[in-house]
Amino acid sequence: MTQYDYDLFIVGAGSGGVRAANMAAAQGVRVAIAEQRYLGGTCVNVGCVPKKLLVYAAQFSGEFESAEGFGWTMGKSTFNWPSLIANKNREIERLQVVYNNRLQKSGVSLITGRAQVLDAHTVAVDGTEYSAERILIATGGWPFVPDIAGKQHIVTSNEMFFLDQLPKRIIIVGAGYIAVEFASILHGLGVKTTICYRGHKLLRGFDEDIRDFLADEMTRKGIDILFNTDIEAIESAGDCLAARLIDGSQVSTDLVMYATGRTPNSTGFGLEKLGIELDSEAAIKVNSDYQTNVPSIYALGDVTNRVNLTPVAIAESMALVNKLYVNQPRPVDYDNIPTAVFCQPTIGTVGLTEAQAREKYPDIDIYKTSFTSMKNSLSGMDGMDEKTLMKMIVVRSTDRVVGMHMVGSDAPEIIQGMAVAMRAGATKAVFDSTIGIHPTAAEEFVTLREPVS
Repeated sequence: MTQYDYDLFIVGAGSGGVRAANMAAAQGVRVAIAEQRYLGGTCVNVGCVPKKLLVYAAQFSGEFESAEGFGWTMGKSTFNWPSLIANKNREIERLQVVYNNRLQKSGVSLITGRAQVLDAHTVAVDGTEYSAERILIATGGWPFVPDIAGKQHIVTSNEMFFLDQLPKRIIIVGAGYIAVEFASILHGLGVKTTICYRGHKLLRGFDEDIRDFLADEMTRKGIDILFNTDIEAIESAGDCLAARLIDGSQVSTDLVMYATGRTPNSTGFGLEKLGIELDSEAAIKVNSDYQTNVPSIYALGDVTNRVNLTPVAIAESMALVNKLYVNQPRPVDYDNIPTAVFCQPTIGTVGLTEAQAREKYPDIDIYKTSFTSMKNSLSGMDGMDEKTLMKMIVVRSTDRVVGMHMVGSDAPEIIQGMAVAMRAGATKAVFDSTIGIHPTAAEEFVTLREPVS
């Protein structure tokens, strides 16, 4: 009989923690999981899932506008924000029940409350102590807001999903995933939207053509983008807010949202007292097996600040359980991780950017095309039709495809399949010999013939 109450105690019931719990329990491991907020973590409650539902809602306005070109006579449409949020809440509650039922069915002990790690083998939740052979920290991340005058007026993505009413005007500070996604959502729902960013381009780390193309498309749609600036202070101005910029000018708005990154949620769990090593950004340091400097304590997902994506946290949890309890080491391959940005137009990308490829290889060919999709050609929107950009990066000497990028309708759905081909080692010749599905946008990836200069 083991000396511990549990074999594995998990702190945090987000995507990574829940997958680790269910998978380990299926192997006969005695598992407990502690969560103080909500099952499913950020992704299910204030991230990927509700955001995608809001993305769908925002896309209808464009569909209504373009329907006339296809023979539809549209009446006046109205949008009800409280109705959308209520329906969204019901779906999230349903998913929380699903998560709970799966944990219960797996035999996982679900403990509600904030966990404190007391030592290498002990966790306390609301005064009750539990011992465990191993402890896994999977507490995710949290929105970061800088200290500025008027900080109390700021909301983050967490609060955006629960607004009582939709603002008429909004300033979104930041230029990453969350900023451009919410800008597209709110603009699509009729909000006058401004992005304010201290840098000179959107989506740092993405391919330069993608960054430029998206900014042009968002601007054409009517989103104001203020580059090379920042908010110095926010003040209440009667029934609205006044944002004072660093150049001294002011912008009036009804709401200010900060999407200025997320920080690892590593503080307040007792890790510092145990001497668990954190980096300069408070991320938990782990080795290739997700093990901290305290051998019985592990960490994975956003709290380690490696690749902060839900599927990556899930993959890491599966790798950990396979190594610890299945004796089948299957390390996560962090190369060629596909990702999407659900802005309008959407982005799908996998592999190296052009800059990364040129730094790594001496002989790079770039294949690229930009066009108006067939659907948009009949929309009758007087030059405001959404355009598509597709780009392929090839190493000339090996013919290996090392990067694929797309901005346009269904880009994430298309790039997911392309990611499989790239992981399988597909060459440009393989793409060229593949018969396309006509007429689709995806077929462009198998009909790109001449590299651009």
